Amino acid sequence: MVEPTTPFVDNWHIGLISEYLTALTKLQIQNLIINIPPRHMKSLQSVVMWPTWVWIQDPSSRWLTGSYALTLATRDALKSRRVIQSDWYQSLFGHIYTLTGDQNTKSRYENDKTGLRVAFGMDTQITGEGGDYIVVDDSLKAQDKDSDTEREKVNETWDTAVSTRANDAKKVRRLIIGQRLHDDDLPGHVIDKMKEDGAHQYEVLCLPARYEANRFFSGIGLKDPRTQPGELLWPQHIDEKELKAMEINLGNDASGQLQQRPAPAGGAIFLTKWWEGTTNRYDPTDQRFVNSTVARWLFWDTALKDNEQNDTTALIVFELLPDYRILLRHAWWERLQFPQLSKAIEAEALRWMFDEKLRDTVIEDKGSGISAVQTLEQGASPAVARGIKPFNPGITSKPGRMRQASLWCSRGCVLLPTPDPSVPWLYDFEDMLYKLPTAKIDDPGDSFSMGILYLENLLAQGWQARTSRNQTGE
Repeated sequence: MVEPTTPFVDNWHIGLISEYLTALTKLQIQNLIINIPPRHMKSLQSVVMWPTWVWIQDPSSRWLTGSYALTLATRDALKSRRVIQSDWYQSLFGHIYTLTGDQNTKSRYENDKTGLRVAFGMDTQITGEGGDYIVVDDSLKAQDKDSDTEREKVNETWDTAVSTRANDAKKVRRLIIGQRLHDDDLPGHVIDKMKEDGAHQYEVLCLPARYEANRFFSGIGLKDPRTQPGELLWPQHIDEKELKAMEINLGNDASGQLQQRPAPAGGAIFLTKWWEGTTNRYDPTDQRFVNSTVARWLFWDTALKDNEQNDTTALIVFELLPDYRILLRHAWWERLQFPQLSKAIEAEALRWMFDEKLRDTVIEDKGSGISAVQTLEQGASPAVARGIKPFNPGITSKPGRMRQASLWCSRGCVLLPTPDPSVPWLYDFEDMLYKLPTAKIDDPGDSFSMGILYLENLLAQGWQARTSRNQTGE
């Protein structure tokens, strides 16, 4: 009918998804996110079969079903229409409703009970239609996951043009299906908004390819039946050999597409093992250790506007130890407008001059950073103006800079504080660091990488000296 040459292989997750879709249909829940690996029947079950089942019970329901491209949404709408028009379906349910001939195209069709299905792409304009069921399957193309512009476009389309298309706000059902590709992909964006008062609340069904404990939280009393770490989701269809090949092919993307974590548990570029326990850590409360530093630099990654869709301005403070390792003394990030930006840079420079160890205030030499450098060189106090240094890291892509900077972290040249109330920013900073390059807010990571690259020559000297001593046994 829709996959005539493929034998059906049943599995518990298919029944579990059916339970959730039934709960959604009955309005036991109103909003649902399903995160599941590719090739696990998500589209066929949720976008092809489910609408044809609901029309048996409620043929007047109106559906808006979308994907990142109209062609994909149209493909699944066509599959649903083939099910409806099949001899099997018609023999059982043909008396309930009939597709109308005057409105029966690939991307839009109606039935004689006023039911409607419209396919749309997140890259196309949606005009004039409302829905009782609003469904988006694969909202973002995997190749676009690292594009801030493409992610923001999808999220804005959902916020302003899709999720608001309810015929009845109290009865509309919303469903977002797909793999996790980035911390700020559509599921991440919606989950983040759930923290705001009055925001739509979503049930999240998370089904990683390999079982991980404490990843499944159900508000309707259902659970993942797996108990062993690493247990496969659908071994009869995708066995260990096939899943391992997928993991190798996807590389760092496997954590998002297969495990529904946009970054590996151990980090993607900056790895948690480099700072485990006390390894490459320093005690931020030990003033003797802090006093032993010989120089300090401030590194700024700047942005212009303060609304939610814009980047943050980020500050990283690095200090140099006598053995030419560096320690992260402070991290800060916030959305600022330009008048606040130059004032913030000057204020922080004055703050960190307290012991005359501040060498430079380094600002990335692009965009708003260029304007900030010019403003500060002309209008800041002489002590601050003298230390302003524009810097171009030379590597154009953020992930490229981060990978280059991560080399020095892997060599033990960059120290982080041990967790302590005196460094309240540390948890959020490390959470962001290990998610790079897929973190929703990556500006502190960009500033962190810029600082390491700026100090690369010093780090190289220290590392070579320590390596040489270890080799000679000194």
